Amino acid sequence: MAASRGKVLIIDDDPFFLKILSDAFMEGGFAVIQAADGVAGIKAYVEKTPDVVISDLIMPNLGGVSTCLEISRLAGDHDPIIILLTSMFKEAPHEHAAPEMGARVHIAKTTKPVDIVIIVEQLLDRKMFGVGG
Repeated sequence: MAASRGKVLIIDDDPFFLKILSDAFMEGGFAVIQAADGVAGIKAYVEKTPDVVISDLIMPNLGGVSTCLEISRLAGDHDPIIILLTSMFKEAPHEHAAPEMGARVHIAKTTKPVDIVIIVEQLLDRKMFGVGG
């Protein structure tokens, strides 16, 4: 793929889920960075400065909330889109006016990977054109 649609950092301790979500983003034209836990995710964020961070909620070493809060703190003006994935709720994807648990967007882990890609595309488009909060 010649041009990337953006860089996505996916942080998840489940190798299978990490692979299927990464594959969906690569098929969508995104450059994908992977991390298996929050500590590795923060390191990858600092080194690669992705446009989007998608983090699992429950992980060993450093959970998703702490990971998202630290990435937000480190981001400064870069302001990536931060998404928290969780299997703890089954609701539709939800965007909060202000970050909750370190992320403005919460998505159930049962959401199809292709739908997560579509949500990210919409969030990036909205950010690029300055629409929404």
